[in-house]
Amino acid sequence: MSGNDNPYSTSYGTMSATATYGGAQQPAAAPAAAGSYIKDTTTANFTKDVIEDSRNQPVLVDFWAPWCGPCKQLTPVLEKVVNEAQGRVKLVKMNIDDHPSIAGQLGIQSIPAVIAFVGGRPADGFMGAVPESQVRQFIDRLAGPAGADQAAEIEAVLEEAAGLLASGDVNGAAQLYGAVMQADPENAKALAGMAECMIAANQHERAREALTDLPEELSKDAAIQAVLKKLDQIEEARKLGDPFALEQQLSGNADDHEARMKLAKIRNVEGRRDEAAEHLLTIMRKDRTFDDDGARRQLLQFFEVWGFKDPATVSARRKLSAMLFS
Repeated sequence: MSGNDNPYSTSYGTMSATATYGGAQQPAAAPAAAGSYIKDTTTANFTKDVIEDSRNQPVLVDFWAPWCGPCKQLTPVLEKVVNEAQGRVKLVKMNIDDHPSIAGQLGIQSIPAVIAFVGGRPADGFMGAVPESQVRQFIDRLAGPAGADQAAEIEAVLEEAAGLLASGDVNGAAQLYGAVMQADPENAKALAGMAECMIAANQHERAREALTDLPEELSKDAAIQAVLKKLDQIEEARKLGDPFALEQQLSGNADDHEARMKLAKIRNVEGRRDEAAEHLLTIMRKDRTFDDDGARRQLLQFFEVWGFKDPATVSARRKLSAMLFS
């Protein structure tokens, strides 16, 4: 906000339909505030209800009076939009006839006046019986667009779930992924994460079923595709034979690239990613023509499944780059 004398003058200046303090007293009173996001306050409770609460989320203070006609127009609009905001903001109503001192301290000279407090301080405001669309814009400017808070919360839960899965707490991760799927049934990260939990529990068929018949756009998501490729790799590795026997073959012939390729694929599904990568890098050092540069192509497929930030990806990519560009 800006303004020379009144910090809310810029916001107020474009509004209309206000009533001055000296108007005639009317018998009708403003309707009582309703909803868990709306309350009435007093001078004594202002610090708790507004200053302290605004440190958690924006608090709108509606200064009104029973005789104010425009206040009666604004009240239902404010209450509707605040309730629909579901806690992104709170509304605190103050009757200036009963509690005039706060309005006086803020330099408010006409009502209805709505002042937004953020972090314990006045942050923005408007005056007059503004339309619903303008109230929504005002709240979005303060608290971010509708859904932003939920999106941030979902992202935090997904991050926590991924951490639990990485640490081996499959049940804990599955519970969090399930909670996200209840809130957002088509969240690709949650669907992929739940399938990863099933894979960790050796429920590979269930994992594939969970990712089958998804909407076309969702099925193309990178997280979903990575899990499907992982399932393909698991199925392929099952057919590659005994890893001990393959190691015996390599001990007798270190240039048996086919055996080394198979062992790399098996080590990958066992979670021994660094070993898997090293086997493929070894093939590349010895013979880039093997399987038409198949070791490099296989390593890139591993990267897709492991993820860009996975330590094994970072390490192997660095070695691969050194080999290709040195």
